[in-house]
Amino acid sequence: MNPQVELNLALILFIPWFSILAWLFWAYPRQPRGAARTAFDSATLALAGAAAIWGMHWGMHNADPNAGAIWKQVLATSVAYGLFLAVMTAALIARWRWLRARRAAAA
Repeated sequence: MNPQVELNLALILFIPWFSILAWLFWAYPRQPRGAARTAFDSATLALAGAAAIWGMHWGMHNADPNAGAIWKQVLATSVAYGLFLAVMTAALIARWRWLRARRAAAA
């Protein structure tokens, strides 16, 4: 296997799922949608992607070489997925609180 593909295989396999989660995060709730929310959502998705890439590389480089080649991929996938979800969950909670506070201030 090509070394670059092997190094990035965990991310390649999770791109469809990460894309679905990113689209759901971006699309809901539909309103309010202003420049601040667009910037927040964009920064969140960029940070989640960067965290997943870093976690995948960290997992590949820190896996026990005696455990077998597949366990490098398992660790890399687990770390990348966990970091992606952690960033998205934190941002979802922050955005929910922010939008709730805006609604309360407007009322």
